[in-house]
Amino acid sequence: MVIFFTFRNFYRSNGSFRLKPAEKLSSVFQQAGWDFYLWRVKKEENQYFPWGTKERYNDFRPVFQALFPGKKIQKLSVNAAFTCPNRDGSKGRGGCTYCNNASFTPDFSGGNNSVTSQLEKGVRFFAGKYPEMLYLAFFQSFSNTYAPLNHLKSLYEEALRFPGVQGLVVSTRPDCLSTEILDYLSHLAERGYLMLELGVESHLDETLRNLNRGHTFAEAENAIREAAARGIAVTAHMMLGLPGEGRKEWMEQAEVISQLPVNNLKLHQLQIHRHTVMARQYAEHPESFRLFTEEEYAATVVDYLERLHPRITIERFTSQAPPGLLVAPAWGVKNYVFTARIKRLLEERDTWQGRINLEF
Repeated sequence: MVIFFTFRNFYRSNGSFRLKPAEKLSSVFQQAGWDFYLWRVKKEENQYFPWGTKERYNDFRPVFQALFPGKKIQKLSVNAAFTCPNRDGSKGRGGCTYCNNASFTPDFSGGNNSVTSQLEKGVRFFAGKYPEMLYLAFFQSFSNTYAPLNHLKSLYEEALRFPGVQGLVVSTRPDCLSTEILDYLSHLAERGYLMLELGVESHLDETLRNLNRGHTFAEAENAIREAAARGIAVTAHMMLGLPGEGRKEWMEQAEVISQLPVNNLKLHQLQIHRHTVMARQYAEHPESFRLFTEEEYAATVVDYLERLHPRITIERFTSQAPPGLLVAPAWGVKNYVFTARIKRLLEERDTWQGRINLEF
């Protein structure tokens, strides 16, 4: 029996941009009598995969594009001068051992400038090439829900009032989401596009302790479920290659994340950034680290995808810090080049996302 369906159709709710949580998607499929494990791919040139495209993984881009048909959308990073509970002393000092926020913060964003001024700089950066572009305000640096609710409201509402801003992407930690903040984010999700990005990184508490994260995986799981129950779309950030973990743990991670109501996934390989605790650890004990080659990481990602629920979209496979901030590994590969490598490897191995764990 071969069943064809697409997840994309369920990402709208009554014509709005609110994304349905994964648990509701699962109930939709059950009511329709569709079971994931019955799905098989035909070996035909025109065959579509379960997510409605010919790609062998569930790419986030067409899902996102369907929400903004015919529009060019660009994220504009905003640094709203937040901190983290493992930096300010409430849960620790020094922050995550691997983290240097400068590695992913654009030059036009800065915590000393207002939200409006940062968005203005971002628009000027892109407007010359794409004058019709629309934007999402991306609250990216540090933990962007780690503040009193009234302060968060003033920042988010300022961003939403900015001309051309269509919604928000809010990056934060699982332990910085109170009930009142989640309720407010649910309200924002009713009004327009909202994606909540959670730094989960690992499913193992020992790894999280070694990284000085200051929270457990149970807290991450609870945050994901509480957000999903309110109709808030969730992106999980997961890292492969962390010290103390190997292939067994990485494949287990894919299966664990698949059991949670995660909408979207950002994967990235371990990188050692300058001016971090991990950079010092790497210099003192390089034998404790097993850094991927590009080829090894690509093969690991494909193995990971085979075990990942086909419901979960993939926004990225890798990240690259600026050369001046990167200690290792220095691949020098653009994201789109690496993505093409993943596509080729999936084709060569005649495999696809979710192939192994069809019982999902």
